[in-house]
Amino acid sequence: MSVNEDIKYDAKLDGILDAATGAGTGKSRSLGSVVTLCLLAVAVVLPFVAQGFVVFQLTMVMVYGIAIMGLNILTGFNGQFSLGHSAFFAIGAYTAAILMESFGVSYVWTLPAAGLTAFVAGFLFGLPALRLEPIYLALATFALAVAMPQFLKLTPFEHWTGGVQGIVILKPDAPFGLPLSQDQWLYLFTLGVGFGLYLAARNIIASRTGRAIQAIRDNPIAARAMGINLSLYKTLTFGVSAFYTGVAGALSAIVVQFVAPDSYTLVLAVAFLVGMVIGGVGWLPGSLIGGAFILFVPNIAEGVSKGLSGAVYGIILLLIIYIAPSGVGGLLHKTADYFARRRK
Repeated sequence: MSVNEDIKYDAKLDGILDAATGAGTGKSRSLGSVVTLCLLAVAVVLPFVAQGFVVFQLTMVMVYGIAIMGLNILTGFNGQFSLGHSAFFAIGAYTAAILMESFGVSYVWTLPAAGLTAFVAGFLFGLPALRLEPIYLALATFALAVAMPQFLKLTPFEHWTGGVQGIVILKPDAPFGLPLSQDQWLYLFTLGVGFGLYLAARNIIASRTGRAIQAIRDNPIAARAMGINLSLYKTLTFGVSAFYTGVAGALSAIVVQFVAPDSYTLVLAVAFLVGMVIGGVGWLPGSLIGGAFILFVPNIAEGVSKGLSGAVYGIILLLIIYIAPSGVGGLLHKTADYFARRRK
């Protein structure tokens, strides 16, 4: 999808709101703001009406959504393919765990530290990866995802990583004496971090830098001819994507209270990719839908049949792809076209 098509796509999504509510064109932005605030208000109320384990699950949906958002920035908007984001997720998780347990750093400050550590790792990995074609870049990131759990088990690093036993983290209490349980506070904390990162991602994509990133995806040769530094933007995009995934990994460590090498295998990297495709490649709000898919669909498949959970999961995935081959974002695009034709 080109930059002009992205603009038309956003306009069509605004048209859905207008057609559904009868709002005029001049009120579409204010209506969109009202809808966003209403959804945010519902999200804030959820931890007070849901059970403790459900609150934990919803928190993990947001954590996975942040990781998928980072992958979407790289793949959906820049066109670089990655099967190694579980490694950056692990870097963020272990950074937070080590800082909290070994150095007594507050969990709040572990998030920027984890993000910056993952950013540096992603930027450095992106430098040699610039010379690789998409399929070879996928193989390189695949190797990164496979190697990371083994790297975390190495004896020289066992003092910090805990080896195969991992690290146990204490779940933080709500600050300032707020009458909130630990799960409720971590839900609201994750919601605030996720919403801030979502706004930052939207601003990046809508900026001059974002247009350059998308131009590289659409036509690298034309982008170079326009004076865009492909090497710089590609490595920066890889770093920013890793930053988002690292923050998500840190949040996961804090919420789950445990990190271990076998929690960050290739299966997790593939799950991120599947979540991005389900939510919609190049559509940021779809990241949350992808996070929900990652968490709930495997549980649903196991509930249908424990012995054939993999087969049930595959059937559910095929059905969703058949109904929405372009993900939820593509389904909304078709809905926008439908309303646009009705208004003519």
